[in-house]
Amino acid sequence: MSTPDASAAPSPDARPPGAQIDWGVAAGIGRRIARPGPLTTRYTLEAARSELASAAVAAEAPVREVTGLADGLPVPTASVLDRGQWIDAAARSMSSMLGGGQPGSPGGLNLAGRLGGVQAGGLLALLSGAILGQYDPFSPDPRTGDDGVLMLVTPNIIAVERSLKVVPSDFRLWVCLHEVTHRVQFSANPWLRGYMLDNIALISADNGESGGEMVARISAALKSEKPREKGVLGAMQLLQTPEQYDAFTRLMMLGTLLEGHADHVMDAVGPGHVPTVERIRAAFDQRRKRPQNPLQKLLRSLIGMDAKLAQYIRGKAFTDEVVATVGMARFNAIWTGPDTMPLPEEIDEPRRWIDRVL
Repeated sequence: MSTPDASAAPSPDARPPGAQIDWGVAAGIGRRIARPGPLTTRYTLEAARSELASAAVAAEAPVREVTGLADGLPVPTASVLDRGQWIDAAARSMSSMLGGGQPGSPGGLNLAGRLGGVQAGGLLALLSGAILGQYDPFSPDPRTGDDGVLMLVTPNIIAVERSLKVVPSDFRLWVCLHEVTHRVQFSANPWLRGYMLDNIALISADNGESGGEMVARISAALKSEKPREKGVLGAMQLLQTPEQYDAFTRLMMLGTLLEGHADHVMDAVGPGHVPTVERIRAAFDQRRKRPQNPLQKLLRSLIGMDAKLAQYIRGKAFTDEVVATVGMARFNAIWTGPDTMPLPEEIDEPRRWIDRVL
């Protein structure tokens, strides 16, 4: 039996799924098919961009005061983008996290990589109309080169504020309060970025499992009486190995904490800085709950938007209860490291986290 050459490059099929996607193709396709933003004059658009940039800076001080995080750190600016610019940034971020052909790089991957890029581009185009703001810890700030950039998507914010019939300047600051909280979370706790990357690597790594082994594992799981999650989470639980699903669960718990904490901070800061915050919160919550047609429901399920909504609700309830019980200063023990992250059984029973950690 011959011994394989250890220096030989792995076959394309052995690479993680993200490395088999040409993200340059994804960005190009996404920009081409993304829907245009709402009709607006150049003056209105530029005024909105300027106000969002200012609001992102103005939000930093009250967020730091309420959270007790990032005191004394520099206040970075935000990237205020249109939908096409967000698609480019998202493709670069995904390539950084998962590997693959970089947007704008010459050459690219093989046919399978380009086909993967077409599929990813369709998803990016869909998401480009839904994202109001996003803190991306994986992309460098274009101004400073430091890890992490806050992005605000102007046409989407204009579209939603018009739909909700809210005061634009108040809504823009309200959105910034949420996204700046994410920036503060990561700025004050740099370990979060590595923690996310480590778990993403576990999820996306080739586990060496053959197709037959995967089918046997899924069949056994379906026949067992072990409880499974519903919807997308249940599908992930079936498709992933136990090690991958554990990493996926850790990321879900982190996401639930980050989103819930940001919503808690928005509500704590809002009354003192956003005059119409109650109207905005009521209108936005109603928008989250409004019924969708069957196609919208399917798309929301496939891209995990319903799971993300659950993250906001469960994470905020967890943060509200812990802060009400022990105060924000003691709550901040949660940012110590991976061992102080909430466990799945603690998210809905915050007292268990308090008893374990504090």
